[in-house]
Amino acid sequence: MAIRKIVTHPAEILEKSCKAVVSFDKKLTSILNDMYDTMIEFDGVGLAAPQIGLDARIAIVDIDDEFGTIEMINPRIIETSGEQTDPEGCLSFPGLYGEVTRPNFVKIEAFDRKGREYTLEAEGFLARAIQHEIDHLDGILFTTKVSRFLEDDELKGVESE
Repeated sequence: MAIRKIVTHPAEILEKSCKAVVSFDKKLTSILNDMYDTMIEFDGVGLAAPQIGLDARIAIVDIDDEFGTIEMINPRIIETSGEQTDPEGCLSFPGLYGEVTRPNFVKIEAFDRKGREYTLEAEGFLARAIQHEIDHLDGILFTTKVSRFLEDDELKGVESE
């Protein structure tokens, strides 16, 4: 397992749609393990493959709740509802935070590291983190959804995704 370098904006890979994963092998396992270590090292709650320079539909989220680490391979959002507006940050935009409105509920389909399909429903902060990471896989950056950027004194307890 290794800590990977975080790709920061402006990097072309952050704004392109990623390729689907087709091999659920040891290389994928190694990437997921590295992504987890990298996310923890940089104090994030989520990380997508393009953020470490990989063109692959792989993302992880861990908001330190009962779900633990959620590994999403080729994830698809199949349902959303409600609305929430809260601060967001991103490891690819160090020190930048803004208010973003997203659905409060999300239902996704994805695959785990062994190629097993699963469905997951999430609300609140977990739903926000999942949507943020899936956006990365489609080349969508949180900065395109910011209603207003936040100043340092407004950032008590905001985590980067």
